[in-house]
Amino acid sequence: MAVLPDAAMRAAYEAHGDELYRFARRGLGDAGLAEEAVQEAFVRAWRASSSYDPAKASQRTWLYAILRNVVIDLARARGCRPPLAHGAGPGHPDDAVGDGIDRMLTAWQVEAALAGLAHDQRRALLEVHWRGRAYADVAHELGVPEGTVKSRVYYGLRAMRGALEEQGWRDV
Repeated sequence: MAVLPDAAMRAAYEAHGDELYRFARRGLGDAGLAEEAVQEAFVRAWRASSSYDPAKASQRTWLYAILRNVVIDLARARGCRPPLAHGAGPGHPDDAVGDGIDRMLTAWQVEAALAGLAHDQRRALLEVHWRGRAYADVAHELGVPEGTVKSRVYYGLRAMRGALEEQGWRDV
């Protein structure tokens, strides 16, 4: 079995460790458990490194998928639910944990894609799609032609699609 050399694992940890920890911390609500989750995720990644295919997903996306499974395992073992599994209490189906984690991961990926946009594109997208405002109203507020707002939204969506595909999304 081919495994990643120690230097490659160190580089992956340096590149993604902090954000993986934040994800685990939000999902588990416990700093110590989040550290354990990240450590376990890297152990699993090291053991399964021969199955990693960069053509299917980025290293970051692959590590998040592993961490997601670790977080679910730890949450189930603890008998708790992550904060985003609204209303999950005793007797709630176990897949609510996975659904909450999926929603959190999706939100994080969309936030990261939005953060990569130019300020003008991000603002136009948020006003038109998030807040549901009309192009004309946004254009008036920004002091630009309506066509400019439409272009910013179009190119912003296009850039987001590219960013999400880099994170492993397909058919976005």
